[in-house]
Amino acid sequence: MKIYDLSQPLNERSSFWPYYPPFEVKYIKRKAEHGVNAQYIMTSNHMGTHLDAPRHFVTAGKTIDELPLEWLCGPGVIVDLRDEMDELAVFTPQMIEKRVQVKPGDLVLLHTGWHRYADFGATPDEERYYHYHPGAHPDLVPWLLEKKVHVWGVDCVSTDHPMNLPIGRFLGKGMHGQCDKVRAKAEQKFGGRAAVEKMFPDSAYQLTHNALFPKDCIHIENLGGEIEAPELQNKRLIVGCFPWKFKGGEAAFCRTVAFMGEWTI
Repeated sequence: MKIYDLSQPLNERSSFWPYYPPFEVKYIKRKAEHGVNAQYIMTSNHMGTHLDAPRHFVTAGKTIDELPLEWLCGPGVIVDLRDEMDELAVFTPQMIEKRVQVKPGDLVLLHTGWHRYADFGATPDEERYYHYHPGAHPDLVPWLLEKKVHVWGVDCVSTDHPMNLPIGRFLGKGMHGQCDKVRAKAEQKFGGRAAVEKMFPDSAYQLTHNALFPKDCIHIENLGGEIEAPELQNKRLIVGCFPWKFKGGEAAFCRTVAFMGEWTI
């Protein structure tokens, strides 16, 4: 049995979701003075590799501590989409199914290659990572429900496409204008304003969150680590997502891992 870590590092250097507070850490005890090192942290939940619970978008939805363990570890796939992913690309069910067999109830992890632009990635580029990442095509929503998927994930800052997020709709409007730059690039990519509005209508705002969380289909964001190991690509394996048992939590940092081979002691 070999274990692969599919998680991104997280500390005070990590960038954070627009409008959310950052990760803060400081020592409250030091070995020389107190005989022990101890730290204090303050943070939002939505940075680094993390799992969103239904409660994130559903008032009475399940919280992290209420998630069944069988959702969090079991058979799954890692799907290598890198050859079809560029700035503002959309990933579709067809792209997944032509690469690997997805069975009902699988954990589905999508490898777009975008983790390389994260803070601790191979080629860090914060604006590219946040503003121009790939995202879900609308067809992915009914497909995930048909497959009875409870947990899926991406190596991007969000499962949703930037045009279904503040990034492409109002980030920096009237100030830095990030959303205007993203929209212009999207219109160039998809064939004009009408095409963008058809694929990303107002009703699809934060689509994978709003449409899937009420159905208990949730996701992991900011995957990374060893996700690009050649032996993992387009393979069926065991996937585990391990958040801390956060009572009442709408999301939680998690360690996501892949297991390959026979389980031996």
